[in-house]
Amino acid sequence: MKDTEHSDVTVNGRDYPWPKVPAIAICLDGCEPAYLDAAIAAGLMPTLKRIRETGTDRLAHSVIPSFTNPNNLSIATGRPPAVHGICGNYLYEPETGEEVMMNDVRFLRAPTIFGAFYEAGARVAIVTAKDKLRALLGAGLRFDEDRARCFSAERSASSTAAEHGQEKASDWLGLPQPEVYSADLSEFVFAAGVKLLKEWQPDVMYLTTTDYVQHKYAPEQPEAQDFYRMFDTYLTELDALGAAIVVTADHGMKPKHNADGSPKVVYVQDLLDLWLGEAAARVILPITDPYVVHHGALGSFATAYLPEGADRAEIIARLEAVEGIMVVVDKEEAIRRFELPGDRIGDVVMISTETMTIGTSEDRHDLAALNEPLRSHGGLTEQEVPFIVNRVMPDLPSAPELRNFDAFRYACMAAAQ
Repeated sequence: MKDTEHSDVTVNGRDYPWPKVPAIAICLDGCEPAYLDAAIAAGLMPTLKRIRETGTDRLAHSVIPSFTNPNNLSIATGRPPAVHGICGNYLYEPETGEEVMMNDVRFLRAPTIFGAFYEAGARVAIVTAKDKLRALLGAGLRFDEDRARCFSAERSASSTAAEHGQEKASDWLGLPQPEVYSADLSEFVFAAGVKLLKEWQPDVMYLTTTDYVQHKYAPEQPEAQDFYRMFDTYLTELDALGAAIVVTADHGMKPKHNADGSPKVVYVQDLLDLWLGEAAARVILPITDPYVVHHGALGSFATAYLPEGADRAEIIARLEAVEGIMVVVDKEEAIRRFELPGDRIGDVVMISTETMTIGTSEDRHDLAALNEPLRSHGGLTEQEVPFIVNRVMPDLPSAPELRNFDAFRYACMAAAQ
């Protein structure tokens, strides 16, 4: 549907040029910029090396918290969490007293770029590694095999066309259902992207992976380098097919462990229980999701709901004095500084330092599945991400002005050239 007569698409107050060639954004989950540097230095990513040299190479900032769901939905809407409402993988609903996964469409407060292009007549494709994102990213699409496909690698063998426009993606792709805790889940996404581009020619396509590898392996380790070598082979195909491509990430990744490999954690619920009484306050860890083998629900961002009458300023001061805590702010400052929806965060927001994570109570974290030293994310030290375009865009800014959620704006601009 490459029609030069199409008007720009406007969504959430931003204009997106109609692409003359497929506009693709690739979100490499957990891609700390050092991963790309290490793989390129090892000679494993010749295509990305060439694109960085002949296209446009920048760094951008993710949204805070630097977790998967907030950033994927920011990329999907072109706006921060204050607009789209997804401020974590997990939240507390004070009105019900329940802690719930924020993966239902009912939590989404803004239309997606994909939905807007679909309504304008575009052909849209979305492939995600994790099924937790599929419904949110596919909001606003009416699925059929002609104009909208949205499926996850995690459920590729149990897909139905009625759900997301693709009948059993594993059969269609000729690959087995990948294991959730494997690099194969991300490779499935890339392979599907190449096949869709060759056979289906979407106007707009989003490919988003899992950070299983990044949680387990540092940039210089062979498993991480194998992952980026694999990605480069698929990037070579996508680039050769003429698409305009932006490569970015939802967040970075840092080591969060002691010299002996044990996790570095500040257990904030235990502190608040000591200061305010047991269970008087409630600490929420928005990193929590169904994939705790990755991280044991330990990240660098947390929010706390304080009991009525608590001295918030005193609690903030005491938390600021705790070793390993980088930032503590009240709700109002968190809304302003991090562009968060005020009704979905607590009275206090806290962020830990580069090598530290935040937990609830020590006895509530099952860390038995952490076979490697903990690597995690969520804070300001994991906010810097790559932003690479396979086209020359001399006016592209850099961080902090450039955000990862500008991906489709610049992908469409590059595709409209």
